[in-house]
Amino acid sequence: MWGDIAIAFILAFVVAFVTTPYTIKLAKKIGAVDIPKDERRTHKRAIPRFGGPAVILGFFVSTIYLLVVMVMEKTITLTGVEEYGKKLVGFFMGIVVLSIFCVIDDIKGIKPVTKLVGQVIATIIIIAAGIRIEGITLPFLNVPEIHEVTSIILTLVWVIIVTNAINLIDGLDGLSSGISVISAISLLIIFVLNGSTMLSIVLITAIAGALVGFLPYNFSPAKTFIGDTGTNFLGFSLAIISILGAAKTYTAAVIVLPLIVLGLPIFDTLIAIVRRLIKGKSIKAVFKADKGHIHHKLLAKGYSQKQAVIVLYGISAILGIFAIIVTDSGIWKACSFLFIVVIAIIAGYKNFAPEKTGKESYECLQCKYIYNPKIGNEKANIKPGTEFDQLPDTWVCPVCGESKDMFQLHPEN
Repeated sequence: MWGDIAIAFILAFVVAFVTTPYTIKLAKKIGAVDIPKDERRTHKRAIPRFGGPAVILGFFVSTIYLLVVMVMEKTITLTGVEEYGKKLVGFFMGIVVLSIFCVIDDIKGIKPVTKLVGQVIATIIIIAAGIRIEGITLPFLNVPEIHEVTSIILTLVWVIIVTNAINLIDGLDGLSSGISVISAISLLIIFVLNGSTMLSIVLITAIAGALVGFLPYNFSPAKTFIGDTGTNFLGFSLAIISILGAAKTYTAAVIVLPLIVLGLPIFDTLIAIVRRLIKGKSIKAVFKADKGHIHHKLLAKGYSQKQAVIVLYGISAILGIFAIIVTDSGIWKACSFLFIVVIAIIAGYKNFAPEKTGKESYECLQCKYIYNPKIGNEKANIKPGTEFDQLPDTWVCPVCGESKDMFQLHPEN
């Protein structure tokens, strides 16, 4: 098993690492370039955003090669009761369909609703191939088999949420790629401990290897972005593989453990949906990008891009380790571990938090209005000396009416 894991990782790594420079050149030719047209973007120059195909190629080459060899060696079977061959074909077809939508988005741009349609079609394909959440077993909930309609709805919701969670957290250099690496490695360890199928172990290892090969080009300062093609592939694949990786003896792994491992992007996505619904008061507002994600909050607190990414890497790693401990040693040991880590972070936070002078100005990203704490905001009854963090949540920009979420630390601070 470990030899196969090593092959899956190294082969995906090499292919992605060697191919990425070619995708950078291709991106410039076809116009798949991210130009910082608005202040929501953190980069200040045009950067290729077509790294996804390199990661996908690394994944496909590694997976197909290893599966062919393992079938020839008869160490794995793709036929039988589980119909893994059929499920694998459905999975690959789903990736292809989703990638077509996202490649168009990276080159020309498409409406979020159109991209959502692509995600739904891809998910329907894998459901038709037999990949579904069929049951959940928890200490407080034991449902070995759920109704077919419920199974389909639950699978559809799970895949769409995880796919968009990885996509939405892609806001800083190396952020979505790094978090996906941490998640993939965490799931790999869980699958091994859990006695999951060799198919799921090979697939998740190939994901991790391809991402590690891509990260040198994506970490700050980024030479290329993974793009919507890459983020959608990662979210879609992590969601599907987590279902395939659930052993019959531990069906809670379908939802609970991947939910913990992917807790950061999923939490950020759910908060974004609620925030946009409240602010926009319509379903359409959910599809409108804003600057209220967790990584934006860290930047507003004074963290640099690299610092913010490392902080979020740390949170993802802690959640991944927590899920691993739950699998191996149970919930109580995992909770005690998490408690100690949280206490340590609280105790040492001040030593690592960015220093503030207490007189920082903040700039509105929409109209460039600058809130100066020395002056305050007389019309809104904000007295001079009131720091930005002390402003009420209902406070809005006195010029354009944007909320506090659309402000960032002024560059001159």
